[in-house]
Amino acid sequence: MTDSVPEGPAAEAAETAPVAVPAESEYDPAATAPLDVPRTPTGHAEVDALLDRLADADHLGTDGHLEVYEDVHRGLRDALTALDTRPGPPGPPVPAPSYHQSRS
Repeated sequence: MTDSVPEGPAAEAAETAPVAVPAESEYDPAATAPLDVPRTPTGHAEVDALLDRLADADHLGTDGHLEVYEDVHRGLRDALTALDTRPGPPGPPVPAPSYHQSRS
């Protein structure tokens, strides 16, 4: 085996042949990517609509996620607050305190 450099047409072809450059990956970390988190319907139309709103974040860059999350959080908080303010069935009557003093 020799360390000589080939000469002639083969050497010229090797010098002018295009160098294979590895193809750039299709992965772009800055691109939007859906999280594909499954959302199970709750049976409450208002809550289900808010959970579906989370899918909007899948199509936004990270700088747009905060607006969606805050919107959903606000809606869920309002829905829970509404549960506390809705009139429910009347509870049992509360007995009046007795101030009767017994004499011994």
